[in-house]
Amino acid sequence: MNGFLIIIFLLILIPVFISTMFIPFWTRKTESFGVTIPEEIYQSVELKQMRKRYMRITGISGFIVTAIFLSIGASITLDENMFSLLFSVLIFGYLISSFIIYLTFHREMKSLKKRKQWGIEKSQQVFVSIQFRSQKLNHSNLWFLLSFIATIGLIVLTLQSYHQIPDRIPLQYNFAGEVTNWAEKSYRSVLILPIMQLYLTLLFVFINTMIAKAKQQINADTPEESMRKNVIFRRRWSAYIIITGIALTLLFSLIQLSLIYPINQQLLIIIPLAFSIALTLGAIILSVTTGQGGSRIKNNSNASTDGAIMNRDDDAHWKLGIFYFNREDPSLFLEKRFGVGWTINLARPLAWIIFLGIIGLAVIIPYLLGA
Repeated sequence: MNGFLIIIFLLILIPVFISTMFIPFWTRKTESFGVTIPEEIYQSVELKQMRKRYMRITGISGFIVTAIFLSIGASITLDENMFSLLFSVLIFGYLISSFIIYLTFHREMKSLKKRKQWGIEKSQQVFVSIQFRSQKLNHSNLWFLLSFIATIGLIVLTLQSYHQIPDRIPLQYNFAGEVTNWAEKSYRSVLILPIMQLYLTLLFVFINTMIAKAKQQINADTPEESMRKNVIFRRRWSAYIIITGIALTLLFSLIQLSLIYPINQQLLIIIPLAFSIALTLGAIILSVTTGQGGSRIKNNSNASTDGAIMNRDDDAHWKLGIFYFNREDPSLFLEKRFGVGWTINLARPLAWIIFLGIIGLAVIIPYLLGA
């Protein structure tokens, strides 16, 4: 098997494994494996050992997947399609095994909390700040005007240069830079990338808006410090989303321009690969330095807590510790409990409509454009 292909897929596999292994270290200190805990318990010996054990087990799981991948790759000659299929199967298997490992630790955590009766003697409170929304929680969506202008300009240029585009359009390349799939030229086929680019820009605008609108989650024991960290957390991810959206526009523009102007085919392989690696590494670095809700941001020197108060225990609304279902909560979006980012309130029909609408459009648009 081509050694270059193995290196490429390892560059994709390793960040996935690292992300999974270190999730427990990135979550809020008031939650552990999807279970609410008093913040001071997070640093207990017992929970430290659990996190390290989870890291070792998922690390071993990732090592096994890598070993299988390298073993098959070294002993059997596969074409690129079979190679990609093998990669997809192994990744899917790894994600399933990681979910099973998480569920095991989640049940252990629930049992441990019940046995230790953590938080029974503490006052459980929900802190809501009326000043939270008055702060700048994300960066302006006006940044996406750059993407919109570039996309509209690309559509105009494509239509003006339609006669220059070859009768057959390359849709897919292998890693040697050879075209493996073609499409007949038509207005639909030449506009599919700009239209998808427009859709993705709108999606990034929505995500950036959602970052500001998502439910506030402030630690009741240290509200001011928690609010400061959460604002930083949202603004950092907002910047990441904006940079990603603009970079993706430039990437799609390069690919689209290759239909009109001669561009080195190797660049059309290397640049998207470099973009994917940079995007993944950026998310990992942001997770390591910021954590969920800003949990890894350094405390102010004057921040203090007496530990007498803890966040309200709402474990009953978190199914398996990761799926939020609460009919009494009007929030559509809120922070994940296990991992970094946001999730939806599954009890809200509007959240489902938005979620399914986003997925549906991603499937329907290429179909309508004949891709």
